[in-house]
Order: sequence, then structure tokens, then C-alpha cells
Amino acid sequence: NGEKVMNEYFENLNETIKEYFKVLSDEIPDFLYDYINTKPMQRIGKIGCGCGTDYTKIFNNKFFYSNLDHSIGVALIIWNFTKNKKQTIAGLFHDISTPVFKHCIDFMNGDHETQESTEELTTYMIKNSKEIMELLERDNIKVDEVDDYHIYPIADNDTPKLSADRLEYTFTNGLYFKEVWNVQKIKEIYSNIEIQINEDNIQELGFKDKNIAEEFIVGASQLWPLWVSNEDKLAMQFLADTVKKMSEENLLTKKDLYTLSEKEVINKIENCNNEKISKCFKLFRNSSKISESDFPVFDKYCVSITAKRRYIVPLVEDADSYKRINVVSNLAKEKIDNYLQFKTKKYAYLDFDF
Repeated sequence: NGEKVMNEYFENLNETIKEYFKVLSDEIPDFLYDYINTKPMQRIGKIGCGCGTDYTKIFNNKFFYSNLDHSIGVALIIWNFTKNKKQTIAGLFHDISTPVFKHCIDFMNGDHETQESTEELTTYMIKNSKEIMELLERDNIKVDEVDDYHIYPIADNDTPKLSADRLEYTFTNGLYFKEVWNVQKIKEIYSNIEIQINEDNIQELGFKDKNIAEEFIVGASQLWPLWVSNEDKLAMQFLADTVKKMSEENLLTKKDLYTLSEKEVINKIENCNNEKISKCFKLFRNSSKISESDFPVFDKYCVSITAKRRYIVPLVEDADSYKRINVVSNLAKEKIDNYLQFKTKKYAYLDFDF
């Protein structure tokens, strides 16, 4: 039955994602199927990577990309470069404790800047899954070898270094959130990446060729401002506030955020007996644009937020050493500097009072 569920998952994948997964790794190792097939992993297949941007007309996402898809992508990148089982499984598990609407819940927890408040449940989710614990025992792997992907620099490292996680969401955001490349272009970029040694003497993914690294930066730098745009911040804050109001009125529990799918939570919001919440949510879903201002706007849903700045300054091979792309390329330096100076208006609002 496990195999049946897995095959169904891969068969139902969007064609673009299927092709893309093949680029990331020419094989999906057998052991991965068993872990992907567990209940906690299947749960995050019903949570979008778009942090709620899938549910309003403000955005035009090309297709639904789930946290399960993202986690598999990260695992495949790690497997491709390391062939290391523990690191690959750690990569697969890194979003296992993701709640509905993903980083919106960090916003609700007041963690806009680091967006890590929801990660602390990872160990709990793994230890409390009988299926996962049996698989780990079978594979002779300890929980603390797979419950924190930060211990593996190829899987994850600090911004703005390049890691499997950062590479994965940059590639896929450039496919569904804003079209900056296609799978063929990703293949070209990806096949130029190798494991290099950075200035701290630690392994890091880097580029062999300056021109390809530049191409990656040109594409990625079109995405970076979108992730801190007022549209993005406002949508995430609105969902965070909605979930907060729902839970204050006992219409949604904290447990629901970790057990229900996004569709089920949306259903609860839209059909709740608090008319103000359901009405405003409907207005949010049907909004196609936001307004911005340098000053607070009253009697509207108006917010002002600083969000985590995500960007990448990858290594590139230069003569006999590895250097950061902004040191060897003026074009890349300009793109990165422009983004670091990018500012939105201080306030963003929607035309209703929440």
C-alpha cells in the first residue's frame, strides 16, 4: 500500500515538477520513498510553499507547490551532491513541523525577521511518529542525526551562503511565483554547481563558471524583492491575524494548525460564525491589489512590517580559488547591492477594516 500512495504522489505531480525533480537527481533512492510515505510527511503535502499567496488574487501563482514537494527537492539536491543518507533524510525532514500557511504562523508569533519559530517542533514530530521511528531504527539512524538539518552545511547554512534549501526554493519560486526561468535553464545552472570549500573552510555549494553564476543571480534577484514586497508581507500578516482571531474565539486550535490541511482551515474560516472574520477573509481572497502609504491609514486593514531578507551571494571558482560572486562580477555585485538597498513604502493596506 505504501508503494501505491507513493506512485500516486509522483503520478499526480505537475509535469513541470516531475521534470524538475529529474534534473535535481537522476534517481530517487529507494529509502526516500518510505520516509516520504509517512503520515507526517504526507501532511505537509497539503500545505503550500507560498505562505498563503495561493489563496488571494493579489498573486498569480502558476501552480500549487507544496512543502512536501519542496522537502523532496531539498532531499534530492543533498543526495545528488553527497550521496549521504542521513543528510538526505535531514533535508527531507526540515519542514516536517510546518503549520498551515507556513511562515505566516511565524508572523503570528512575532518572528518576522528570522522566521524560525515553527521549527522547534521538528524533533517532536519525528519522535511521535511510530512509522518514522521504525524506519530510523531499520536504517540504524538516531533521531539527533536527522532532526536538525543546520548541522549539515550542504543542507543549510546562514544567509547569504548557498545551501540545498535556499537553492531549492529559489529555483521553484522562479517557476511558479514569478517566471524567471524554465526547467531547461535550471538544468544548465544546476549542472554547473559543485561542492566547494568556503572562506570558513566549510563545504558549500558553489559555481564552476562565473557566467552561469551571474545568470543565477540575474534570475534570483528578480525574486528577492518580491519576498519582502508589501504584497507578500500584507498577505502573510493578514493570514496570521485571521488565524489569531480564529484561535482567540476558539474557532481554531493550535493543534489544528499542525493537523489540518490548508483547505480545511480555509473552510473553517469561511464558514465560521463570526461574520466579520469570514467577510474580511472573502474580501482578502478577492482582492487583486493592495495600496501603499508612507503614513498609517485608519479604518483600513493597514500594516507595517520588516521581514526576513532572503538572498544569495554564492561562491564561484576563480583561477585556483573560490571567491564570492560579488567580488568577481560587477553585474552580480550591482544586483545584490540594489536588492540590499531596496525599500518598500512603510505601510500597506487593504480596503476594509479588520
